[in-house]
Amino acid sequence: MASDLLIRALRGNAKSVHLSSRNLRNVPKAVGQLACTVGLRLNNNSLSSLPEQLQSLRQLTELNLGNNVFEEIPAVLKNLTTLKKLYLFGNDIFSLNPEVLEGLPNLTVLNLNHNRIRVIPPAIKRLSNLEIFSVTHNQLEEIPAELGLLKKLTEINLANNKLTQIPQQLYDLTQLRKLCLARNSLKDLPEGILGWENLKTLDVAGNHLSMFPADFQFLALEELFFEGNNFVQFELFESFRVQEVFSLKELAARLILKEGMNKLSVLSRALPLYPDLQTMLSRWGRCALCFQRFLTTWLECVQFINLRKGIIKKSLYCSEKAFNWILEHWSH
Repeated sequence: MASDLLIRALRGNAKSVHLSSRNLRNVPKAVGQLACTVGLRLNNNSLSSLPEQLQSLRQLTELNLGNNVFEEIPAVLKNLTTLKKLYLFGNDIFSLNPEVLEGLPNLTVLNLNHNRIRVIPPAIKRLSNLEIFSVTHNQLEEIPAELGLLKKLTEINLANNKLTQIPQQLYDLTQLRKLCLARNSLKDLPEGILGWENLKTLDVAGNHLSMFPADFQFLALEELFFEGNNFVQFELFESFRVQEVFSLKELAARLILKEGMNKLSVLSRALPLYPDLQTMLSRWGRCALCFQRFLTTWLECVQFINLRKGIIKKSLYCSEKAFNWILEHWSH
């Protein structure tokens, strides 16, 4: 039956070939003769491998291998450099071969939903044209920082995994418009959320979040899903100490952080020579009152953006004096 379909496709120079739901265990080798085909659907079969002849499809841009029994991404795909859309949902894939990823530079859509993937390799950075990345219902425990290098990403779906944190580098994805992190085990989101300047939809439902990061209220979101978390309850309290003494380390750090904003300053140019210092200073916070940078989180509290909906974010303060000033104005 599949062979007959291939013969008809060959005779008609078919641009799109559908071999879905054919109970296939093997793909006929004649598939390599589909030189004009740009779309091939092999989903809903029982395939566990692909023939080498598939690499002859030099014009193929879309391949659907969903709902089969692949345990890894077929190695032959590394030769399909024209491929733009790849669907591998509903398989038994447990690992991603870096060599295959490196051979797919033009991929714009990658769907790996409903597999058994635990790790996304750093080689994911090779997919420089990727726009939509979906890996729901897998067993991911972490996301590589290299994902933040895929500047064209507009949509990421990582729902129903085992993530406990996301790398701060994801904030470098300034074109991101939709992000789904629902039903993981996230306890917080890193600082720097304003990097998602174009984000319109954020789904963090079903995690263990207690608050949103600072500056969250400035996102231009159109949809926000956050039910099923552990957000703190609204309660005012006042700081006890009025006098405060900063350590020499903190004073020096604040000076360097301030000077570091001036790219022409001596301190700013010298910082790359001290990588350990750079790493330490990378954990700076910004005061919610004076907007100055500081190293030690002197006080960390929450600010209720919307009391009725229970939306709260983290607020950092550079001193207890600043905290008390904010508290006084909130109470009025």
